[in-house]
Amino acid sequence: MNNPDQPTCPPPKVENLKQMLQYQDKAVVSRMLAKNAGGSVTLFAFEGGEGLSEHTAPFDALVIGVDGSADIQVGGAGYRLAEGDTLLMPAHVPHAVSPTGRFKMLLVMIRGEKAVSPG
Repeated sequence: MNNPDQPTCPPPKVENLKQMLQYQDKAVVSRMLAKNAGGSVTLFAFEGGEGLSEHTAPFDALVIGVDGSADIQVGGAGYRLAEGDTLLMPAHVPHAVSPTGRFKMLLVMIRGEKAVSPG
């Protein structure tokens, strides 16, 4: 039975991250894939020459490379992130994203307790 006051969720669907969001000329585009009180999951596509200048976030964030590569600065240290790589960025630590060309990444914002990197 449907409750009109309860939001409906779309049915489960398998999608390919590389194909879910297209590059746009001279732009950074994003698509929110999920969001709730625990955090959010957003897919980004950076056209070559575009990036994110240094900033901080109030929550820990996990970046997952989907396509291409980028140089990511976190707290003054540099990291190269490529397809299939992950990088945990701590809350309140300055970070910036500088793609080496076209680049897609999945950003998982983790609200609440401090995230712990396994291993």
